[in-house]
Amino acid sequence: MSTKTGKQSILLDPVPSLASTAAVAGPLEGRGPLGSDFDLVYGDLRAGQKSFEAAERRMLQEACSRALEKGAFNLEEIDYFISGDLLNQITVSGYSAAALGRPYFGLYGACSTLSLALSWGGMLVAGGGARTILAATSSHHCSAERQFRYPTEYGFQRPEQAQWTVTGAAAAVVSAAGEPPRITAVTTGKVIDLGETDSFSLGAAMAPAAASTLIMHFQDLQRNPDYYDLIVTGDLGGIGSKLLLSLLARSGYYPEQNYNDCGLMIYNPHLQQIGAGGSGCACSGVVVLGHLIRRMRQGELQKVLVVSTGALHSTTTLAQGESIPAVAHAVALEM
Repeated sequence: MSTKTGKQSILLDPVPSLASTAAVAGPLEGRGPLGSDFDLVYGDLRAGQKSFEAAERRMLQEACSRALEKGAFNLEEIDYFISGDLLNQITVSGYSAAALGRPYFGLYGACSTLSLALSWGGMLVAGGGARTILAATSSHHCSAERQFRYPTEYGFQRPEQAQWTVTGAAAAVVSAAGEPPRITAVTTGKVIDLGETDSFSLGAAMAPAAASTLIMHFQDLQRNPDYYDLIVTGDLGGIGSKLLLSLLARSGYYPEQNYNDCGLMIYNPHLQQIGAGGSGCACSGVVVLGHLIRRMRQGELQKVLVVSTGALHSTTTLAQGESIPAVAHAVALEM
């Protein structure tokens, strides 16, 4: 029986399995240091489609198809499809849900969607509300730039603090039965808004939310950072990661030795011009469900805490001069 622990955390019992995972990525991501861990790398940003938005839909559906195929799951076995993305009204997920034809929960957590979907899926399975769930997320550099900043065709000069939205998609089958890794605990984050208004500096906007969730996770479960082999945030990048470590130190937590950020792992900053690091729903999606799951299954990592981070702004609120609220959700994966 799952147990509410502390203020914001739940220990899952029985513990659901990440029975199968898949990650697909765009060409820039494929040329990065983790490229060999992705199930498919597309040769062009449009993935053979007429638009970037249609390309993102193809990527999400491909990730879902491959996750099902790798785990020998039939689509009819999926009780719920849980997904979210960055585009208005999470249209990529909605179109994909129509193609899959399964009962659908659409989530919006911005770039925190991976942890949000795994949390929701894990709690549903552990609570007996479902036996098998398909959880997925996606993002695309060009579709996100078009919506939130400037179309890439405009040739806007990006500031140093800007991050690069990851092109790709990831999916996981969360099941009551299956091989590890397993989802053992979740900590649901609060929305934190400290007044950041720079839409290019999302790492700085999200770092306080990541710190809040991590501190609550440690306190709720009475764990120290060294309980985990790796603590990984979603997409704080170089600026946000440094700010996070500073905020954690103020509360007496020092995870420098076992901490990393997906936005710093996915690209090679010396060879790829990506600014302050990667971002987007697919950032933690492809790094966790592609690279880190492989390392766990090969025995390199036993316990990983995934803290995906999301900036909850919109083009409308930015135009009105509003600040950028943020959220982070934590999911503990253990072998």
